[in-house]
Formats: sequence, structure tokens, C-alpha cells
Amino acid sequence: MEFNISQVWRYSLMLMLLVGKSTFADGYDPLDPNGNIAITFDITQYTDDGYVARVTIQNFYQYRLVGKPGWRIGWTWANNEVIWSMSGAFATKQGNCTAFKYQQPHCCMKTPHIADLMPGALPQNMSDGCCHGGVLAASAINPRESYSSFEIKVGNLGRNSSESKPLNLTLLAPGPGYTCGAIEDTDPTKSSVIGGRREEQVFRTWKSTCTYSSYIANQKPVCCASLSTFYSATISSCPNCTCACREPGQNTTKCIRDDKSLWQPSSLSSPHIVRCTNHMCPVRVHWHVKNNYRDYWRVKLTISNYDYNKSLSNWNVLIQHPGFSKPALTYSFNSTLLSSAGVPDDVALFWGLENYNSDVLTADDTQVGSVTTDIILEKDLKIFTLDNGWALPRKVYINGENCEMALPDTFPGLPSGSSKQEATGAHFMLLFLLVLHLTLNLKHVSS
Repeated sequence: MEFNISQVWRYSLMLMLLVGKSTFADGYDPLDPNGNIAITFDITQYTDDGYVARVTIQNFYQYRLVGKPGWRIGWTWANNEVIWSMSGAFATKQGNCTAFKYQQPHCCMKTPHIADLMPGALPQNMSDGCCHGGVLAASAINPRESYSSFEIKVGNLGRNSSESKPLNLTLLAPGPGYTCGAIEDTDPTKSSVIGGRREEQVFRTWKSTCTYSSYIANQKPVCCASLSTFYSATISSCPNCTCACREPGQNTTKCIRDDKSLWQPSSLSSPHIVRCTNHMCPVRVHWHVKNNYRDYWRVKLTISNYDYNKSLSNWNVLIQHPGFSKPALTYSFNSTLLSSAGVPDDVALFWGLENYNSDVLTADDTQVGSVTTDIILEKDLKIFTLDNGWALPRKVYINGENCEMALPDTFPGLPSGSSKQEATGAHFMLLFLLVLHLTLNLKHVSS
């Protein structure tokens, strides 16, 4: 059986999409292979009956953020530890502390759960790196706000007892989906003081890494991607029932999406209401190829929020496309190319402008919330084509969640007989003017 180049490209793209879906479901993201959230316990001081530790939560995911209402971590004490005091965070429950008559611990729970303080916390309750309301930015977007830390004073160990690592670490950020490894001993954390002239280290360091799986977090997909082009009337819409199935005969504009594990925090305790669509996704990303010029081409990127209850706060969209291997200009969004080890060189990250479009508003009875931008991409004439879906993305993520895409067989294609680099209206106008000029010259000569 013989294949032409177009068939090979199309079937290769189908294989890439299918492989990408399976690996992402298993918790491994090929576009962020080294991403994780690291939780570190640094023992900075010993006390009469325990120790003081600084706990740091560092988001190493390049485009997966921890949104509102923020992270919560928990663990199980190995012995009879209690938390005497905390700064920069708090235990959500105190527990039964009746055994301590003369000094009241902050928390006596065997399995404490810890949450971050809000930015407006009292100064005496704050510590360095704390108090972001549990929100952690994606490391590729804002590395300065991609971590949080707090101090904890642990006691009730006795004078001759040695400290033991906490067990069974858990992370909610803010919903489920994270699996944390065992807390292990590692090299003590070192830091520079006196302007870098002296190096100091803590007494002991424990560390665990937590990785995310969308398969664990969400019962159903939460996003889809649709596609269209200027050269085809065909629109590659989100497939029916991509994220859920619409109830038959339902005429209302609002639909209940019965998936309480959805990534939006409010859905953890209540049904999720979205605008009724055939795909029933809370979020849709649309890629439209607008124009094709001689040296560059233009795309319109739109993010739409179909959710009636939750806006998309601090959103980001990741797109893999070979066109991003050349310089690109974005008008209404921030953008950057991912360049870390193991990541392909054709991956672009987009996010909103602060105080302008960093939030995508909720849907209402008349329209969905949306933000949009035009993207100008420089052509690489060695690979550029409009044929066989080349101009359409390979993968699309929203806030780190994989957007379901239609298979390439449904992609809009060039009209029959069109060249791979179809001329635009500007080219036709130039040709028309040239013919008109020649015609006028011929008439002048003949006269």
C-alpha cells in the first residue's frame, strides 16, 4: 500500500494526538516532563522537646498553577508530636489538647491539615514567603510567586527523643489529583548570607515531590479545542459529548454538569452549571487561521468560559504547533516559549494581561465569557503549508488541563486544486492591478 506525503502527515498527527492523550491521562506530561510540586521540611532549630522547621511548597510546573482557594497539605505524625505554634500558615483544626494543662498547643491532631494565610494577615502571624491565600503561580509565568513557606514549632517529643519524618503526605491544590511520594532524607538545604560571602545550612532536610494526574482529578474532560480557517467553510467543532452529554429534549440555556470532581473548587460541594452545548465543556479554546501573507500568517485565539458560577482566574493556555519554532507576535496576551530540557521547541504559553484580561468572566443567559488575541507567526518556507491540518495545533492545554481535540480527519482542508500556500486577497488585488496596467498600456500602444 502506497502513501503520499499528505497521508503520512495526517496519520502521524493522529498518532501524536492519541499518544498525547494516553500519556497525559497516566500523569506524565511530555510538554512538562520535569514538572512537580516539591514540599520541603528544613529543621532550623532544636528545642527542649522538639524542633522548629520551615516548610516550603514549591511549584515546579511550568504552566500548572494552584488557584483559589489555594493549597492544603496534610500528613501523619510518626509519634506523639504536637504543633506548639505556627507562623505563615495555620492548622484547620486544633483537635483534643486536654492533655496539656499549662500550655495550649496550636494543633494536637495526629493528622493535621495546613492552609495558607491570606495576604492581609497580622504581621505577628506572618513569615517570609507566606500569605498568598494558597495560590501558587506557574513557574514559567511568575517564578517569584510560585512558592509558599511557613514556620512550624513541633514538640512533645521528650528531651532524649529524636525527630521522625512525617508520614502519608497529602496535597490538595485546591482539588484532588496530586499524589505525593514518601518524605525522604536529603542533603541539608544551604543558603548564602553576608552578601554571598558565607554559606550556612540547616540541621536536617526532608523532602517529598507531588505529581498531578488529570485522570485522578477529573471524572470527565474539562476543556475542548475547536478549529477553523479562512480557506474552508468547514469548522472542526468540539465533538458531541466531549465533556458530558446534554440531556435530550432540554430547551433551557443552563445545563447541570454532574461531575463533582471538576477542577473548579466550587464543584467539590455542588453541581456544576454550564451553558448548554453539544460538547458540554466548561471551557473551549478556538484556533482560527485568519490570513496568509507572503512572509507571515495570522491566527485568532479565543478562550471561552461556559461556566455560570466560576470565572477563569489567572488562566493560561499552552499550544504546541510547529509554527512557534519561528518568532511570533501576540497582541492582547502575554506569551513566552517553553525552553526547558526535554520540552520541544514548538511550544508557546499564553496568559492574560493583569487588570485587563487575566480573568475570563462567567457565562450568562445571553453570551459566554471570552478573551481573544491575534497572533502573527513568521513563516518558515521550508515547512510552512496550509494543507492537511499543518496550520492547526497539535495539543492545547488550559491551566494545565488537556483540551480534547477532534481527530485530524475532521480538520478543515484546502479547496480542491488549491496550492499549499494559498494566495490571499492582497495577492489577487496585486495581480488585478498588474493585469489592468498591462491592458491600459496595450490600449495606449494600439491607439
